[in-house]
Amino acid sequence: MNPITAEVVIIGAGPCGLFQVFELGLLGISAHVLDSLPTPGGQCTELYPDKPIYDIPALPVCGAQELIDRLMQQAQPFHPQFHLGSEVSELRQLDSGRFLVRNAAGITFDAGAVVIAAGVGSFQPRHIGVEGAAEFEGTQIHYRVRSAADFLGKRLAIFGGGDSALDWVNEFASKGTSVTLVHRRAEFRAAPASVARMREFEAAGKVRHIEGLAQSLLVDGAGTAAARLRGIEVKAREGTVHALEAEHVFAFFGLHPKLGPIAEWGLELEKKALKVDTEKFQTSVPGIFAVGDINTYPGKKKLILSGFHEAALAAFAIQHHLFPAKKQFLQYTTTSPALQKRLGVTGS
Repeated sequence: MNPITAEVVIIGAGPCGLFQVFELGLLGISAHVLDSLPTPGGQCTELYPDKPIYDIPALPVCGAQELIDRLMQQAQPFHPQFHLGSEVSELRQLDSGRFLVRNAAGITFDAGAVVIAAGVGSFQPRHIGVEGAAEFEGTQIHYRVRSAADFLGKRLAIFGGGDSALDWVNEFASKGTSVTLVHRRAEFRAAPASVARMREFEAAGKVRHIEGLAQSLLVDGAGTAAARLRGIEVKAREGTVHALEAEHVFAFFGLHPKLGPIAEWGLELEKKALKVDTEKFQTSVPGIFAVGDINTYPGKKKLILSGFHEAALAAFAIQHHLFPAKKQFLQYTTTSPALQKRLGVTGS
């Protein structure tokens, strides 16, 4: 396939990557956005879509997925092109000074500049450590809930002690679904209110709670094409083995970040983060920029708010990199006809 010519390629479709689209769009610069996840949103969508965020300017409270939806709406006038569900596998500078970017699906880009907005890397779920689990992953063993309605009325076993595990235990229990919660210890990492609600369901007989660890799977037709998971054995702390009947097993052990191919791109790193300056948020390679949690500099704070600031300054630096002879002007969306035209609000 011939490379896709792009002004800018943004690696990462989390909040900072999406806001980078907007800031570049205000300057008349288009972008292609790549992400290993199947949908935009990064950590907000994968880790805590329903959790409230309280430190976004002018929004006293905003759900994480709501924030992503708003950012997508804000970026829409600039028609970003998304290439999702495939990790970026290669980034290198061409003799022309431009950049070759390729993802695992084989799609190649010839980009004038690159912004790495990859959070803390690509997220991989921490898998449940029992033999044979891989055979049922995606069908009966899950690491996230994509459609809660699919599991209502089923027998569920949920492993974990964090917010995701407790949130889904409470959600399913409130709908009358049979839920057994398994956690390796008595203490939970989840919000105290979530733990208290789970205890209420447990006292009412709507949730069964076991302190223990997964030991083995219960499988009908093991070794055949018709093999089906019917439950999981759990070894409790006191040594008792419980055979839990379950049609679906959820493991919420969190996601662990993996820097992955970024570590091989020849960019200067410090503690698994990309070193940048605070004028341009440019990496050690001119033309490659980094915003959000993936970067580091003196005084760095890993806040979405900080990433938005970085994206704004990086956009001006990218404009200068792409068009060095062009004189830059700071314009305001409230008064600039050019910016309002780009936003599609002329005359409003």
